[in-house]
Parts: sequence; C-alpha cells; structure tokens
Amino acid sequence: MAITSANQLELLQTAEAVAREKMIDPELVIEAMEESLARAAKSRYGAEMDIRVAIDRKTGRATFTRVRTVVEEELLENYQAEFTVEQAREYMDAPEVGQTFVEEVPPVELGRIAAQSAKQVILQKVREAERDKQYEEFKDKAGTIINVLVKREEYGNVIVDLNPGEGVLRRNEKIGREAYRPNDRIRCFIKDVRREPRGPQIFLSRTAPEFMAELFKMEVPEIYEGVIEIKAVARDPGSRAKIAVISFDNSIDPVGACVGMRGSRVQAVVNELQGEKIDIIPWNEDMPTFLVNALQPAEVSKVVLDEEAGKIEVVVPEEQLSLAIGRRGQNVRLASQLTGLDIDILTEEEESKRRQAEFEVRTKLFMETLDLDEFFAQLIVSEGFTNLEEVAYVEVNELLVIEGVDEATASELQARARDYLDAQNAKAMENARALGVEDSLVNFEGLTPVMIEALAEDGVKTLEDFATCADWELAGGWTIVDGERSKDEGVLEKFELSLEEAQEMIMTARVMLGWVDPADLVSEEDDAETEAAQEGAEA
Repeated sequence: MAITSANQLELLQTAEAVAREKMIDPELVIEAMEESLARAAKSRYGAEMDIRVAIDRKTGRATFTRVRTVVEEELLENYQAEFTVEQAREYMDAPEVGQTFVEEVPPVELGRIAAQSAKQVILQKVREAERDKQYEEFKDKAGTIINVLVKREEYGNVIVDLNPGEGVLRRNEKIGREAYRPNDRIRCFIKDVRREPRGPQIFLSRTAPEFMAELFKMEVPEIYEGVIEIKAVARDPGSRAKIAVISFDNSIDPVGACVGMRGSRVQAVVNELQGEKIDIIPWNEDMPTFLVNALQPAEVSKVVLDEEAGKIEVVVPEEQLSLAIGRRGQNVRLASQLTGLDIDILTEEEESKRRQAEFEVRTKLFMETLDLDEFFAQLIVSEGFTNLEEVAYVEVNELLVIEGVDEATASELQARARDYLDAQNAKAMENARALGVEDSLVNFEGLTPVMIEALAEDGVKTLEDFATCADWELAGGWTIVDGERSKDEGVLEKFELSLEEAQEMIMTARVMLGWVDPADLVSEEDDAETEAAQEGAEA
C-alpha cells in the first residue's frame, strides 16, 4: 500500500475513531502514526538515516523528510544523518555547526511486514496513552472512596472494573471473610496508585482506617463541611473500631452528630463495614483525658503518662480490668492505636503492691546509707525523697517538714548523705581510672564520677569517644521494629539524663574538640527560631 494512493483523509478519520474509542487525545494517535510511518521509511531508506514524517492535521497528507545535521569533521560518525561544514556547502549557504538540512523524500510503499510493524507501533503508543490517562485520572483520586464493579477473583484477590482499567482489592484488604460474585457493586478506598511497567496499578482497600473516616465524611455533613474533624481512627476490621472526633463549634456535639438521629448515621457506616462495632470518642488535647475516653466503656481510676518513653500507665478497679483490656486485648489495642502510646493496664491492687515495693526499696536505701532506723527512713520516703542527692543538696527548710526533724538533725542528715556520696564518687573515680579513663573526659563539665565510671565500663574513655556517641546511646530511647516499640537502654539513663541534656553535652564536646564551629550552632538556632516564628504567624 502506498501512502500516495490512499485516501489521505483516511489517516485523520482513523485517528479520530481510535481516539474516540479509547477516549484519548487524537493528537497522540496521529503522533503514533507519524512515528510508525517514520520507522517503516527507515526500513526502506536505511536505519541510520534520520527520517521524519509529518501528517497535516487538516488534509491528512503525510510528508516524508530526511534530516541531516552539520557537525565538526572530527565528530562525524553517522554519514547518513550528519555531514561536515564542507559537505553541507553543496546544499546550504554559509552552513554552521548545529544547523540542520531538511529535504523531502518520496513516500514509501508499505509492504505487508512494514504495515504490520506500523500497526504494532500505533497500538503500543495507544496503549501507553491509555495507561498514562488512567494513571493521571486515578493518582489524584488516591485517598477517596470509589464505587466499583467486581469482575473476577484470583487467588483470593478481587479484580474490579474501574472503567477504564482494573483495580485490585487484595485478600488482606477485605473485611473478614467477604466474598463477592462477578457484577457485584462495592465501595472501596483507593489506597495507592503506582506507575509500573505493565501499566498503572490501583490498589484498593476496605480495611484501611481512612476508609471508615471517608464513610463518615459522606454520612455526616458537619465533617464534610469541616465543622467536625476526625482526629484519629483505629480499626480491627469487621469486628470493632474507635474514632476520635472534635467539633470547632461549641453548639455542636461531635459524638451526637456522628451518631445521628436514632443512630442513623453511624448505622449506615456499620452496615457498609459488615456490622463492625464503632465507638465514637470525643478528642481531647490532654492525652490522659483522651485515653480515659478511648478506653470506654471501662472506668479508669488513675493515669500516669511518660511522654519521653511514649508510654502511659492506666490503673483500673479489679472488676473493670477485663472490660478495659477487652476480648483478646482488643479494647486496649485499639486505644493504643488511637493515642499512639504504649498502654500498661494495672489493677488498683497491683499498683498498690508496686508502690509498696518502691517504698520498701527507698526505705532500705536510706536505712543503709544514712544509718537510720526503719521508722525514720519511712518518714523521709513519705515526704517524697527518692534518692541521696535530694537529701544531700536540698534546702534545709525542706527537711524540716519531716516529723521530728530539727535544724541539727537536718544538718546531720545532709552531712551523712554527702559523706556517703563523696565516698561513692571517690570509689567510682578510682574504678574509672583503673579502666583507663583520660583527663579529657574526667574534666568535662556535667559528668559526675559515677557517670564517668558507667561510661568507662561501656568503653567510653576519652572526650573523643564521648563526642562520637548518639544522644539515645547515653539517655536511652525507643525503636519501632515491625510495628512494635522496643527499648534502647542508655549508658547514663539510670542517672535520669534526658535526651535534650545528652544532645547538649555531646555537642559541647564536639565544639571543644573543634569538630563543630560554634557559629554554625548559632546560625542553626536562629533558623529554627525564624521557622517557628513563621509557623506561628501562619497559624
């Protein structure tokens, strides 16, 4: 088939038809045709030639041209697509390096093989255009709910029709033992959209916490309008869920609005989630208060929050323990997901025993170190003293509140505490020296002899060793491994060194060693203050 003998408008008509059928831009189809014709022409004229084809968008006429570029003589490699300045003078006036010479060449006859090849190129381009269109269409829909039609099931994964294209609802993204038949219409959450070599992959979910949040947004107008905000969601898909909400309008009850008249709104979400029980909880910025709400319906007696460790301790009455934990730990697990904290639940009896044990340990400490009888030691612990440092260096007035303690007794207590600490420090320094600690570390401000001993036992013996430590290696921290928080013990953690103090000490050591310029630290602080001020202004 020769291009010249064909109806030239047929190219445009074909492009329009293909574009309409595939719902893509006709320009993409015409560009694919141009590329396929150029490839066919190269097989006729030679693969090394730079043959280009332009199809007139109005007449459909295909123009075949050969393009040659002027290059420097020493860079000439492709004699069919390049030529030197000297050679170019035969075709051009005053040629310069980089210029191109374009000449029209006769259209080619498309044989059966060439026509088939051209068809494959066009199909490939159209397929790529379809994929790009599908990706562009769905990438902005990630995080939204979509209604889809079930096509088939493959190894437990449900393939759905997205029109155009297909999406995948994986086995672990289905609620419980959901089973679907072809042509069933279901709602799914678009969890992820990825561009892959085989085409865009759209991954759907019905178990994602965001799916439930989006369902509430559809059922509760106040959430859609922004009057009520969903702050956190935790789900045990198909069984139970907790959702925390807050209202920015004091006249609107966020929990009541989500429940709806006679539970109509929440019931609509429950039905979509296969009967999943939903606890709607009022959000509170005060984390202990929020946790008390999150553990409903259990009643909480006491909450102790350790923000640095990301842990929270909850004390409940004995009869409320099973309710607080929930069936197979479900209630406390969901509350933990909702708050982002590790939760330890104790009964009042267990907490009492633990506090009694701590009381006895501290009593024994003061009995042994200060040479006191049990009753006197108990009086000191009862007033809130937990260690020798507090007794040794506290203001005398604070010791006088202890029953039976006058100024002379207070002075004697402090003298005994200081003598013991001095002896302890001297022994610690002796051990540290024996382990090889250098003066650079001994003279570093902020480290006590017992701290230096602990560092030496861990192999930190010089200021250089100390400066290479990470803050968590000194103060301790937490690491998340496979979704579980694990404790990293710090060398100086038992001395109640905070992460901020550890960071400051390490940076001071680096400045002393010349590893860090103090001016850089000032600059970083100024930048941080500027950013904080900007964020405050924007807020």
